[in-house]
Amino acid sequence: MTIKKIRAITYLLACMVVCNSMQAQDNKKVKIEVSSDLDYIDPTIGNVGQLLQPTRPTIQQPNQMMRMYPVRADYIEDQITSFPLLIVSHRLGIAFSLKPTLALPKTADDWKKKMTFDHDLEITRPWYYSTYLIDNGITVEFAPGKKTGIYRFAFPANTHTKCLLLEHYNTGSSSWDLISDNEITATETYHGDIKIYMYGSFNTKCKIDKVDETKSSVSFGGSANDTIELKYAVSFVSADQAKRNYESELHGAGFQQLADDAQLAWQKVIGQIKVQGGTTPQKRSFYTALYRCYERMVDITEDGKYYSGFDKKIHTTDRPFYVDDWTWDTYLAHHPLRAILNPSMEEDMLNSYVKMYEQSGWMPTFPVLFGDHACMNGFHSSVMFLDDVRKGLKNFDIEKAYEGMLKNATQATMLPWRNGPKTELEDVYYTKGFFPGLKPGETETVALVNSFEKRQAVAVTLGASYDDWAVSEMAATLGKEKDHSKFAARASNYKTLWNKQQKIFLPKDAQGNWINIDPKFDGGKGGRDYYDENNGWTYMWQVQHDISGLMSLMGGKNEFENRLDQLFREPLGRSKSEMWYKFPDATGLVGQYSMGNEPSFHIPYLYNFTSSPWKTQKRVRFLLSTWFKDNIFGIPGDEDGGGMSAFVVFSSLGFYPVTPGVPTYIIGSPLFTKSTIDLQNGKQFTVIANNSSVVNKYIQSAKLNGQAINTPWFTHQQLMDGGTLELEMGPKPNKRWGTGERAGF
Repeated sequence: MTIKKIRAITYLLACMVVCNSMQAQDNKKVKIEVSSDLDYIDPTIGNVGQLLQPTRPTIQQPNQMMRMYPVRADYIEDQITSFPLLIVSHRLGIAFSLKPTLALPKTADDWKKKMTFDHDLEITRPWYYSTYLIDNGITVEFAPGKKTGIYRFAFPANTHTKCLLLEHYNTGSSSWDLISDNEITATETYHGDIKIYMYGSFNTKCKIDKVDETKSSVSFGGSANDTIELKYAVSFVSADQAKRNYESELHGAGFQQLADDAQLAWQKVIGQIKVQGGTTPQKRSFYTALYRCYERMVDITEDGKYYSGFDKKIHTTDRPFYVDDWTWDTYLAHHPLRAILNPSMEEDMLNSYVKMYEQSGWMPTFPVLFGDHACMNGFHSSVMFLDDVRKGLKNFDIEKAYEGMLKNATQATMLPWRNGPKTELEDVYYTKGFFPGLKPGETETVALVNSFEKRQAVAVTLGASYDDWAVSEMAATLGKEKDHSKFAARASNYKTLWNKQQKIFLPKDAQGNWINIDPKFDGGKGGRDYYDENNGWTYMWQVQHDISGLMSLMGGKNEFENRLDQLFREPLGRSKSEMWYKFPDATGLVGQYSMGNEPSFHIPYLYNFTSSPWKTQKRVRFLLSTWFKDNIFGIPGDEDGGGMSAFVVFSSLGFYPVTPGVPTYIIGSPLFTKSTIDLQNGKQFTVIANNSSVVNKYIQSAKLNGQAINTPWFTHQQLMDGGTLELEMGPKPNKRWGTGERAGF
């Protein structure tokens, strides 16, 4: 489909809603012939979470600061609380609230009223949003720029009073001000000390009435246009910069132009991967997952300037500065995917991390607008840096990055959800090789420990072993042999917590004594005394950096495979309600395996290190088809802005980066008969899976660039050089394929 035709369809759908057509307009139900990859994207997939957070149907340009979705609990709710002008950070804040109404407000309760809508009259596309508010007969539309947006409010014809209620979401000083008969400015204080600025204009004259410091209303007379349009820009730099952003993006541009430009931006990134074959639901899940991988990080650079929450200053720059990343979730697959699709952008993001370290003194783990958000555990940005450097990404200060990695590994606290210098607990890890736990019921002695998140002693030890391995390998790359030796030894710290009798990782106290627990269920909410969000069965496999070492602990290849089988078959030992009350993050369960949480992503691919690679093919296909449906329940856990979706993208293509830091991909089972990736270097990498179908999921034989292979892996360099991985697929496993000698792990 041509861009002109795509625009025409989008415009037609918008017009149908504006005219309040009673025909269902839900983008999933409109019966049109799908001829563009964009048409497979459905942002409502996963909008109802199994137990925790749903996905957000975000409207934005790829990796850009301006993001919007209406405020409501999830897809089930049929009322909208408000429309934000800006999503500041993924699940961490919004700014500038507005809602349309047909009457001037009389009491403070008028701002609290929710707006009822009809799901079947809502259109949600990455570049365009529209909904019909039933009670007042108002149609709301939105189109995103980079730092700008345009709202349109189509009021019923000849409405006497047209009004927008304006409010703020955050505490602190804020204001709404009309500076001419149609220009409006606003400020809002985010996270206590960050000023967000807005400049906008209406397409008609208006009047503003201030109720208090946080509430105002803008009214338009009965003679005003039936459709009120607000064009606006935001800035983290200054009020003047907000106006410059407006003039830069919106001068001469109307609503349709902005929507068209956003659609073209999505066409560029989504069109980078083309697939053939597979089912329509599979394509919907795949392309929606790919769309979600461009929600974050976001470029907050404005005319060569940016505000940094890491030192609370405005900086000048000649490169984009990115924020909003949760590395515990994204280092596994999201960053590795970007290293394939857009390595130059990934380099800019790495450069941003280095700047954050220079500005704050610590290498961040969850960098957001206000600084490093102390969340989860581990310094997995170390793994991220190593992985990208080994994939040839070097357009940033690698020595400075290593300096930050080393400082985190030697001076920072390892406590979950905490930032700052180390405590006596880190000294135990440095000297004895494990992070110490407390016995059940024992009183906490370290004041810095988060009262809810606890010590997570086993999870912290395993994660730190991987991070230390990354520091060791980066040190070797930079010729720092003393550091390499020191941290290579620390990379084996995971072995200190392996219990030979129970064949699982268990905690020890500070003296090195075993703490006797049930690894399935003990440890409080989410197992956080010892694990994190998952139990010991998930953390049994958290040694991606030394799979052969883990295999040895388990007693060899056969026992490793048997233990994998047992993971997927082991009963909960209690009711699901009891299990989920204690472990609400352990969703998408198959036995003890939790598809809905990031530490599980690599586990089904571990069969490729046994004598039965066909089991990876079986497991991955089952997990994709079971837990990633193309409907509102189609994400099994917290998606985390691309963290989980990247697993879907990789696994659907038929390969996965089991060990970030090792530039090698493990082969799974492609959903599509042909997938082509257009690489930034001008080359293409193609995966052909002849006869692939829902039933034909097993690899019978394989060729890489015409040469037969019997190992279920290939390198990043082979991918980036371009070429073809060709698989013959069938309905029954070829138990001999993929058992050749492995390298690189």
